Amino acid sequence: MNIARLILITSAGAALAACGGSEPTGSDASAPAAEDPGIELPPGFTATIFADRLDRPRHIAVRANGDVYVALRSGRQQIVPEDSEGGVVGLRDTNGDGRADVTERFGRGDVDTGLAIFNDTLYFSSATAVYALPLGGELKPAGEPELVVGGFAESGGGHTAKPITFDAEGHMYVQAGSPSNACQEQDRAPGSPGRNPCPQLERYGGVWRFSATARNQDQIGDGIRYSTGHRNVVALEWNPLINQLFLVMHGRDQLDTLWPEHFTAAQRSELPAEEFHAVTQGDHLGWPYTYYDQIRGQRMVSPEYGGDGQTPAEPGQFKDPLIGFPGHWAPNDLIFYAGSQFPERYRGGAFIAFHGSWNRDIQDGYSVVFVPMAGNQPSGQWEIFADDFEAPEPIASPADAKHRPVGLAQGPEGSLYITDDVGGRIWKVSYSGN
Repeated sequence: MNIARLILITSAGAALAACGGSEPTGSDASAPAAEDPGIELPPGFTATIFADRLDRPRHIAVRANGDVYVALRSGRQQIVPEDSEGGVVGLRDTNGDGRADVTERFGRGDVDTGLAIFNDTLYFSSATAVYALPLGGELKPAGEPELVVGGFAESGGGHTAKPITFDAEGHMYVQAGSPSNACQEQDRAPGSPGRNPCPQLERYGGVWRFSATARNQDQIGDGIRYSTGHRNVVALEWNPLINQLFLVMHGRDQLDTLWPEHFTAAQRSELPAEEFHAVTQGDHLGWPYTYYDQIRGQRMVSPEYGGDGQTPAEPGQFKDPLIGFPGHWAPNDLIFYAGSQFPERYRGGAFIAFHGSWNRDIQDGYSVVFVPMAGNQPSGQWEIFADDFEAPEPIASPADAKHRPVGLAQGPEGSLYITDDVGGRIWKVSYSGN
C-alpha cells in the first residue's frame, strides 16, 4: 500500500453494475458512455464507469473522503483547452451512485504522470519537477503549486514520467527514467556498443529519495540516489505493511533489429522481462549491462556489452526480480491492496497495471495483474485480474486499442480504481460476491 494512494477501509462496498466501452477523449467526465461488454473480471467482481472523456488520465489518488485526483498527461503535451487551468482533475461523486458528477481542473499545464497524496497534500510531477498543493475542504485546492524538488534533467529520449511514492517517515521517492534504450554510443543504432560505464546513471535510471516536507529541493543537491540500474519505471510503490519499496521496470526494446545475429523477431517479442522488484537502498537492477530472460530464468549479458543471448551475467552482481513478466507489457502502476472489501486472498497482494506495447508482433498486455504476496515475496502464481481493455477482438497495434490501463488506486471503501489514457476512462471495480 502507498500511503499516498491506498487508504485503509472499514466496510465492504455495495455491488455495482458491470459496464465499459469506448468514448472519445475530452473534458466532460460526467457524459454518458455507450454500453459495451466491459472489462473482464473474476467472478464476484463488477465494474462501473466512474468518469469518462478525460484528457489522458494517468496516475490516480483517492482521498479518505472519496474525492479522486488524476494527473492528465494532456498538459505535458500542451494540448490542454485554452480555458483549462492545468493538468490535474479532481472528481467527486456527490450522490453516491458510483459516478463522478463534479469535476475541477487545476494545477499546471506541464503535468506528466506522477501523482499521489501524502499527509493531506497532493503531489504531482512534470518531466523535470515535483509540485505540491495542500488539500482543504473543497475539491479544488486553493493556492498555487509549490516546488518540492526540481533539477531533473530533460530527457531527449523519452521516459519522462516521474512517479511518486512515500514512506511513513516522510521521505518521498521519485524515479528518473533513462533517456535511451540501452546506453549505446548511438542510441537504437544496429551494432552500436554500449558505453561502459554508462554515464546516464548519474542523473537517470534510478530512484532518488527526498524530504516530503521540504521545498525547493534539487535532484542532485538534495536527493539521495536510493537505487540504480533501471531502464524506466512508472510503477513505483512503497509498501508500508513491510516498509519496503517496490517497482516494476520496463525492459529494453529491439533485440532483433539491433542485434539480428543473436536474436530473432520471435525472441524480441517475448524478451526481455518486465521486472518486478523489492528494492532496498543501494540495489543495482542491472540496466544497461544486463537484461532478465524470464524464459530461461536468468539474468543475461546485454548484447551491447558482449552478450549473445546465451551468456548469463555474473551471479550476484545485479539483483534478480521477484517475477519476470512477459516482455513489452509496459507496467505503468503498482499498488498493494490494504482493504477488506475484496476476498482474503487479495489482502496485502499486489495489483499491477500493464499498458501494452508497440514492440510485440502479437499484441498482449493491456491488463491488470494480481500477485499474491507474503511479506516481500510472491506467495503464489500471478494471474490476470482485469482484461479485455483494448478491444473485444485481438488488435494489430497499440494504435488500435480502445482502452489502455495506466493508473491504480484504492478507494476508502476498498474499491479499485483503474485509469485509461486512450479512452479517457476511470473504472471503479468492487466485490459483491454475487
